[in-house]
Amino acid sequence: MSAGRQDPLTRLGREQATQGASPLKAVGGRDVVLDSGLPLVVFVTVYTAAGRALAPALWAAVGTGAVLAALRLVRREPIKNVVAGFLGLAIAAFFASRTGRAEDIFLPGLVINAAYALAYLVSLLVRWPLLGVFVGLVTGAGMAWRRDPLLLRAFSLASWFWVALFVLRLVVQVPLYLAREEGLVWLTVARLAMGWPMFFLCIWLSWLVVRRAYAERDRIDAASSTASQAGE
Repeated sequence: MSAGRQDPLTRLGREQATQGASPLKAVGGRDVVLDSGLPLVVFVTVYTAAGRALAPALWAAVGTGAVLAALRLVRREPIKNVVAGFLGLAIAAFFASRTGRAEDIFLPGLVINAAYALAYLVSLLVRWPLLGVFVGLVTGAGMAWRRDPLLLRAFSLASWFWVALFVLRLVVQVPLYLAREEGLVWLTVARLAMGWPMFFLCIWLSWLVVRRAYAERDRIDAASSTASQAGE
């Protein structure tokens, strides 16, 4: 693949590798998995051990999140990762504290998944696949891919992976949420299993599809150029 036509996801990955980074570091590193999962595990553990007392469980979860955030600050990690992680936990804890229902600590996450699923689906219907928009903005590649049917199809297919991810999360987790306390432990397990592991799986599948499309475009351009030169 020529340097000029290299797909933006591959180019971004190579830039990160040159800087000693990785795709995982780009979204906060391995610590982001710990930050998102440990407070929920602490919440369910304390909630169960304390005889389903909500307040101690919420304080334990928020306290765990605060300790993790403090550690990130001490290590001088990007403040945006620290703030985003702790803010999300605080909002979830607020919801649960207001309703008095332990399962509502998962409610903001379910709402976010529903919003993303709808946004991706609408973007596909209007032929502006959201993954292509995100990649174009993040990498600085712009929206030129929309003028190429091959690339448009690739970003559309990759966007369907994300629709599937968000819908699958809802299909599995909403019934557990509606089961209330009886489904709390399994909801925690589902949240962790379907969180970052599936997120990175979608990134990988998207990269495969987009990289193949750019490689195919390069082959078509090269064949066209050769044919033009032969006809001169």
